[in-house]
Amino acid sequence: MKQAILSLSFIWTLLPLSGQEMDQKEYIRANYGKFEYRIPMRDGVRLFTPVYVPNDRSRTYPILLYRTPYSSRPYGPDRYRSSLGPTPEFARDGYIFVYQDVRGRYMSEGEFVQLTPHLTEKSTPQDIDESTDTYDTIEWLITHLPGHNGRVGQWGISYPGFYTAAGMIDTHPALKAASPQAPVGDFYFDDFHHHGAFFLAHAFSFFARHAKPRPKPTTEPLVPFEYGTPDGYRFFLDLGPLSNINRVHLKGEIEFWNQMMEHPRYDAFWQKRGIVQHLKNVRCAVMTVGGWFDAEDLYGPLEIYRSVERNNPDISNVLVMGPWAHGDWGRRSGSGLGNARFGFDTSDFYRERIIRPFFRYHLKGEGKADLPEAYVFETGANRWRTFDSWPPPSLKPYRLYLRGQGKLSPQPPETGQEGFDEFVSDPAKPVPFSQDISPGMTREYMTDDQRFAARRPDVLAYQTPVLEQDLTLAGPLEAELWVSTTAGDADWVVKLIDVLPDSAPDNQPNPRRVRMGGYQMMIRSEVIRGRFRNSYEHPEPFEPGRPTQVRLPLQDVFHTFKAGHQVMVQIQSSWFPLVDRNPQKYVPNIFKAGDEDFIRATHRVYRSPRHPTQLKLGVIEPADRAPEH
Repeated sequence: MKQAILSLSFIWTLLPLSGQEMDQKEYIRANYGKFEYRIPMRDGVRLFTPVYVPNDRSRTYPILLYRTPYSSRPYGPDRYRSSLGPTPEFARDGYIFVYQDVRGRYMSEGEFVQLTPHLTEKSTPQDIDESTDTYDTIEWLITHLPGHNGRVGQWGISYPGFYTAAGMIDTHPALKAASPQAPVGDFYFDDFHHHGAFFLAHAFSFFARHAKPRPKPTTEPLVPFEYGTPDGYRFFLDLGPLSNINRVHLKGEIEFWNQMMEHPRYDAFWQKRGIVQHLKNVRCAVMTVGGWFDAEDLYGPLEIYRSVERNNPDISNVLVMGPWAHGDWGRRSGSGLGNARFGFDTSDFYRERIIRPFFRYHLKGEGKADLPEAYVFETGANRWRTFDSWPPPSLKPYRLYLRGQGKLSPQPPETGQEGFDEFVSDPAKPVPFSQDISPGMTREYMTDDQRFAARRPDVLAYQTPVLEQDLTLAGPLEAELWVSTTAGDADWVVKLIDVLPDSAPDNQPNPRRVRMGGYQMMIRSEVIRGRFRNSYEHPEPFEPGRPTQVRLPLQDVFHTFKAGHQVMVQIQSSWFPLVDRNPQKYVPNIFKAGDEDFIRATHRVYRSPRHPTQLKLGVIEPADRAPEH
């Protein structure tokens, strides 16, 4: 069974230590002293902060800060972490490593707030946010810790990536380098909502564990929810309407879940929790890291990179995108994901050639500042590439249009080729998002074989002829759909797929005996709740039977479809239980829909000159390609 995604910090905590990790832990214990502090913030709240200091005091060291809601454990000055810094190699490079429980979590005082809203105006000591908490922490560290060189770096993956991004705003003078990795940019577009559609399996797994009330400091770990069955599809379907989750399982005890149920729109509740729009007055070097197959936070790294670039043009701003799931670059080899293979250990290359040189240069003055602005991995061709900006400046626009008989073509429909394809969407039998039955969101789903979906009558599939030469797609990807429905609302899911030839060799080793011939590897996918097609803040129903345009950004892509492969697009209206079921009858708040609101509907996707459903892409011509690895 595939492993459901957990926050990376918890994965590191819960997995048993390998022999290499045991050696690393002994090295840390032998070469570092550990101290625990309670650092006061400007409003008097004290944050629990373990510090690991090199025993060799013959030289000074930069400080590396990691702020987390997932525990700075292990607690106690005689108990040590098994790894320090962004990758295990950092412990041998020599830094002062600082970990901190953010306010209201574990051993820190104060009230915990999900994605603390950033305050642009601060006039009193009580006006605090994650920017001020970071500033106050750094100020205390450089004032009270001996043996540092006056330079501070910050990093974090996932939620700690959000704290890193927030900590860059109004940068403390000592903060010289920051690396937000898989950062949450906005909970409405990362993690739990995608264009208004609610990522049910992931949200329930996360909040049922991480959002339980914890009114006072504690070292007690959080307990995962017990589903009572391995079949996630059946678990969520048997619950019926989403409102039953609170009645049956959460009992109204999860405050943020209750708030989400009251705010299905992108209103002020969500808008103030986004960090992307606030990334100004950043005065440190920034390296944002993400994964092309990050099922949790793909929006965050791309949008944070763009925002930093737009608002702070004079600083060093680097984007790194590898072929990884959530946080894999810090723990796994990166040689593959699910059944996809990437040719070599991509994480090793990142650790040695990218992240270590970044912090060495900016915090120690060692090496050169010769990293490109964009260090991105080209899947399909399986190689690292470098660019002066992202998207690549040589990008050329490209279109793929839906045509009759399930065809996909760069040529638009011609006059007289009116047409559409239709299917019946039944909320009682939603399309599964994976062949796996895990109750949570699986880390591999973004590379899964889509043949199981293509065979369903409620999934439309279109594909190109066999490619005669390589086709490399890069940069933003948008689906422009022309659709109609017999109901008042509908979700629209679009998937971009690489169809391997029947002769494709199987992976070796191959313990599960997966045949790769004809494998339909998902490259990019996204969903939009149709009511939000014109505004995330002001939803509106569909007029039954009327062709309507729906634009759906699918995030960026960098993939080469090799000669002999085919490009496929699949379109459907359910993706369960990854996404909650749209009742399809228009109701003001889907989260409060009743049994009677879930109705069957017939959906049409148009492919005519007047209503040309298409994918808008960018391509790099063969002359522009040059391998960097």
